[in-house]
Amino acid sequence: MELPVAFAGRVVRDLGPEEGAALCAALDGVPPVSVRLHPAKCGDAGALLRRLGACGRVPWCADGHYLTERPQFTFDPAFHAGAYYVQEAASQFVGRLVGDVAGRRVLDLCAAPGGKTTLYASLVGPEGLVVANEIDRRRASVLADNVRKWGTGNVAVTTCEPKALGEFENWFDAVAVDAPCSGEGMFRKDPASRGEWSEGNVRLCAARQDAILREAWRALKPGGRLIYSTCTFNRTEDEEVLEAFAEAAGADAVETAEVPVDPAWGIVCGRAGVFRTYRFFPHRARGEGFFAAVARKSPDAGGRPRRLRSRREVLTAPTRDEVRELSRWLHDAERMRFFRAGDRFYACAAAQEEALHALAGALPVICSGVEMGQIFKGTLKPAHALALSTSLDRGAVATAELAHDEALDYLRRRDVAAHRFAEGMNLVCCGGRPLGWAKR
Repeated sequence: MELPVAFAGRVVRDLGPEEGAALCAALDGVPPVSVRLHPAKCGDAGALLRRLGACGRVPWCADGHYLTERPQFTFDPAFHAGAYYVQEAASQFVGRLVGDVAGRRVLDLCAAPGGKTTLYASLVGPEGLVVANEIDRRRASVLADNVRKWGTGNVAVTTCEPKALGEFENWFDAVAVDAPCSGEGMFRKDPASRGEWSEGNVRLCAARQDAILREAWRALKPGGRLIYSTCTFNRTEDEEVLEAFAEAAGADAVETAEVPVDPAWGIVCGRAGVFRTYRFFPHRARGEGFFAAVARKSPDAGGRPRRLRSRREVLTAPTRDEVRELSRWLHDAERMRFFRAGDRFYACAAAQEEALHALAGALPVICSGVEMGQIFKGTLKPAHALALSTSLDRGAVATAELAHDEALDYLRRRDVAAHRFAEGMNLVCCGGRPLGWAKR
């Protein structure tokens, strides 16, 4: 499908004939493929990257790597184990903008399918918390699956309007808005998006983005960072949205420290009010079209942390015997707290227990912490999420190490030879990476 005529004309007007033509030509090219490794799951990173066909690092992300071509990821057990996330290279740049958030709370307000969420989850560490929101329930389900596969256990997935999270005023140390947009930066990767583009949709998206930003600002603590991003090129949804927002925020919005960018990366740096901006053009930087910006809420902005009043008590405490059974499955149980929701048990970092109770009591939470499973007659029937958790104590159960083809049979729910498994529950692995459970 051809590029929209109105889009191509605007690009030439904005960038000039030479640059505009170069961008349009790049959008008809082949998109690069990139992955981001899971630091705690990749194992022998060199061997994994060689098998994937890596051909260089993503320079702005320590764990990002380009591949020579797009392999069939679903045929790779390491993919199902969460050893890496297939994430577009330019979008990995947000990890440089969020700052030092180890042990902090980060809100990812428009989170599906989960690439940036899992990046933030690695950055906040085991004592931090990422709240990942997606209003669309179907997309939220995909987000929750990717969060479970990543296995860090420090993410809560919510499905609500941004306004509900805005009610958690001054609560988050960083808020990221990967705003719904007209998707011009996806014209190369997703040709169907060309037919959905219109100038009217650009204006509609800009109005929606402004409303989301205002709720994100309410949720941000004084001194915290606001990260804004889109996968589109036009100023209407990028700089103009930020300039209008910065004017409304007034003195409460201030600039951040400069984020170092190597000129060789091809990123176009700029300003929009107090926001530092970073634009990725496919003919300049090795990635898809992407725009990102960062500013800070002034430490003097005032306002005390405030949250929605809990409407109900969703999470209950387990018994002492249940805690004992749950603890034996985790290698870091001493830093964890356990809770029950319905007939299932969960674990979370003690540092975030109060926060998860507050969220569960006020918002629709579909995934949080580490899902442990159900307890029958004093014994845990482990959940799939526990197998993929980085907190799992592998000594709690027998391990069945499968060869590559056997692992694919297991993932496809086909028969696997019984002699590969010990009697009872087994942790199924391939290449030393857990894939799930099997009971003989």
